[in-house]
Amino acid sequence: MRRAPATALPGPEPTHRHDWQTLKSLVPYIWAYKGRVVFALSCLIAAKGANVTVPIIFKHLVDTLSLTTQQAFIIVPAALLLAYGALRFSTSLFTELRELVFARVTQEAVREIALRVFRHLHALSLRFHLERQTGGLTRDIERGTRSIGSLISYTLYSILPTLIEIGLVIGILLAQYDAVFAIITFTTLVIYITFTVKVTNWRTALRRHANELDSAASAQAIDSLLNFETVKYFNNEEFEARRYDEQMKKWANAQVKNQFSLSALNVGQAAIIAVAVTLMMWQAATRVASGAMTIGDIVLVNAFLIQLYIPLNFLGVIYRELRQALTDIERMFGLMHEHREIADPTDALVLPPGPATVRFENVSFAYDPKRPILHGVDFEIPAGRTLAVVGHSGSGKSTLARLLYRFYDVQGGAIRINGRDLRQLTQASLRAAIGIVPQDTVLFNDTLFYNIQYGRPLAAREEVEAAARAAQLTDFIARLPDGFETRVGERGLKLSGGEKQRVAIARALLKNPAILIFDEATSALDSKTEKAIQAQMELAAAGRTALVIAHRLSTVMNADEIIVLDQGRIVERGTHAALLEHDGDYARMWALQQQEGEEAVKAA
Repeated sequence: MRRAPATALPGPEPTHRHDWQTLKSLVPYIWAYKGRVVFALSCLIAAKGANVTVPIIFKHLVDTLSLTTQQAFIIVPAALLLAYGALRFSTSLFTELRELVFARVTQEAVREIALRVFRHLHALSLRFHLERQTGGLTRDIERGTRSIGSLISYTLYSILPTLIEIGLVIGILLAQYDAVFAIITFTTLVIYITFTVKVTNWRTALRRHANELDSAASAQAIDSLLNFETVKYFNNEEFEARRYDEQMKKWANAQVKNQFSLSALNVGQAAIIAVAVTLMMWQAATRVASGAMTIGDIVLVNAFLIQLYIPLNFLGVIYRELRQALTDIERMFGLMHEHREIADPTDALVLPPGPATVRFENVSFAYDPKRPILHGVDFEIPAGRTLAVVGHSGSGKSTLARLLYRFYDVQGGAIRINGRDLRQLTQASLRAAIGIVPQDTVLFNDTLFYNIQYGRPLAAREEVEAAARAAQLTDFIARLPDGFETRVGERGLKLSGGEKQRVAIARALLKNPAILIFDEATSALDSKTEKAIQAQMELAAAGRTALVIAHRLSTVMNADEIIVLDQGRIVERGTHAALLEHDGDYARMWALQQQEGEEAVKAA
C-alpha cells in the first residue's frame, strides 16, 4: 500500500468569532492576488488625490476671476479650467481602473471560499447532515458568499477611499487655514464614528437574531416542500401554513425592531453632520467678512464639506452593511470550521484495487450512548463470497453498511479489509472499493442517464446502457418518450419505488466495485421483477465480496453464509439449509414468510 498525502485538519473553533478574526481569515484569499491589490490601491490613492485637488483648483479659479486684467481673464482661467477638467476626468479614470483591476480579486476570493466550504461540508460526517436542516444550511452559505463580495467592495470602494480623503482634507485645512476648521472636522469624525459604532453594535444583535429566524423559516419551508407528498397524505396543508406563519411573525417582529434601530441611527448621524456643517460655514463666513479669507476660500471650504460629509454620511450606511456582512460571513466560517467527526489520519493508507476480505471483529456501536445498537458483532466475508444479514426491523442490519462505509467509527472492536483497520485507510479509497444499493434510493433532479452514470461519471454511454440492461431497466426506458434523457424529478419523485431501486442497482453495477452492499435492494419490487433482478444481483456479486441485508429470506437463500441479528447481537449463523435444520429464529421467520406468501396468492 502507498501512503496518501497528509492533509491538515481544521480544529474546532469558538462558536462566536470576532470581526477581526473574520477579516484575518479573508486576507489570504485576497493577498493571493497581491499584484492586482497593490495596483488597485495605487489607483485609489491617485483618484482621491485628484478628487481633493479639484476644490483647490476651483478656489484659484474663483479668485482669479476677480482680477481685472485682460491677460489674466483669458489665459489664467483657461489653464485652470483645463486643469479642473483634467482632474475631474482623472478621478473617474483611476476609480474605474481600480474597480476593473480588483474585480478579478473579489470574484476569485468568493469562488475559492465557496468551493472550500462546499468541500468541507461534504467532508463532514453523516451525523452532522442528519442533525442539520439543509434549507438553513444553504441559506447560510448563500448569504455568506454574497457578503464576502459586499465586504470587499465596501472596504475598497467606500471605507478606505473615504478615510484617505478625510486624511487629505484635514491635512490641507491644517496647512492653509485656521486650526479651528481641522478641529471641527476631526471632532465631528470622532463623534460620528463613535455614535455609529455603538449604535451599530446594538443593531448587530438584532440583525443576528433576524438572520436566525430567517434561516429557520427558510429551513421549515424547504423541509415542508421536500415532504410535499407526506403533507398531502395527512391533509396538513393548513397545519404547515400555520407553522410557517408563526415563524414568519417572529421574523417580522425582529425586522420591525431592526428598522427602529436603523431609523434611530440615521437621525443621530444627520444631527451630528448638521451641527458640524453649521459650525464650519459660520467660521468661514466670519473670516470672509473680516477679510481673513477670500471668496475662493469659502468656496474651497464648502467644496471640502460637500466632498467629505456626503461620503461620510454614506460611510455610516456602509459601516452598517459591513457589520451585517461580517455577521453573515461569521456564520459561514462557522460551517467551514465545523469539526469533522470522521477524518483521515495523516498517515492514512490507500486501499489498492483487487479482491477484498471484510471482517467485523467484536464490533460495538451506538448512535446515542443511551441506546446501543450493536453488541460484539463478529463475522468475516472472504473475498469473492456472499454473506447475508437478516433480522427484524431495528436489529442493526443497515448500521453494518454505514459502518463499513465509515460514515461512523465503531466504538468497540474493529472493521478490517484485507487485515487493515478501516480507520487506517483513506475514506476516498475505501468508498471507491464499495458499491451500495440502499433501501431508500434518492436520485438527483436530472436525467435517468445522469443518475445511472453517477456511479462512474466518466463511463461511456455503452457501459451505462449495459448497466441499465443488467438492472432490468431497458423495457421501462424504452417506453419513455425521452428515453434515457427523461428527468426523474426532485429526489426521483417521478419514478416509482421499484424504478428508483433499479436505477440504484444499475448505478452500483456501473461502479464495478470489489465490495457490494445490497441494503434491502429488492424491497420495493414486485415478485416477478425481484426474481429477475435477483439473478442479475447474484451474477454481479460473482467474484466480489458481497454483503446482502435483507428482510425477504427468499432473496438470500443462495448466500454462502447467513447471520441472524436480534437487538444488535448475532443469534444464529450458517447456510440456508443449516439454519432451517436448526429450527431457530431463522426457521420461524422462514415459515412465517412462506405462510404470508401463500395467503397473498390465495387472496389474488
